[in-house]
Amino acid sequence: MQMRRAGIQHSMAKPIRDITVAPDRFEVAGDDAVLITELRSAIAVCLYDAVEEAGALLHLRCIVRNTKPADMTDTTLATELLLLDRCIEAMRGLAPAARNLQARVVAHLADHPYARETCEVVLSLVRQFLTDAGVTLLPADISEGPVRALRFRPSMGWVQTR
Repeated sequence: MQMRRAGIQHSMAKPIRDITVAPDRFEVAGDDAVLITELRSAIAVCLYDAVEEAGALLHLRCIVRNTKPADMTDTTLATELLLLDRCIEAMRGLAPAARNLQARVVAHLADHPYARETCEVVLSLVRQFLTDAGVTLLPADISEGPVRALRFRPSMGWVQTR
């Protein structure tokens, strides 16, 4: 009778699958996967529990209008919060034993005079929602410039951007 090997060597033998996350969508992973997306005037919420090795990636577009950022509609903000709520619930459904949820937020700012202000409105809501949900917030990574490619491996808790 052959025993199954556990541990990092065993899990490294399995191929790691890539899961692409489209704008205004989220994906969850309970196995060793890499969640990937491209940020173009968008915010990514990388949510994970390192003990349970599960996580989720939420990709929110940050659409900048020619009006002031305070003019964002309640419908737009409510939709983003609803997606965030569904993402957290899916994560908790996938890993019900997860007790140490953490989130890292990565953002790409458009080349627009109101981009930073628009992003800050959304980020403020996201941060407050995550805090209310008992999620530990890690430092945010906000950047302007070229489109950002993001790779997130929830089982290891690492986020890579280029």
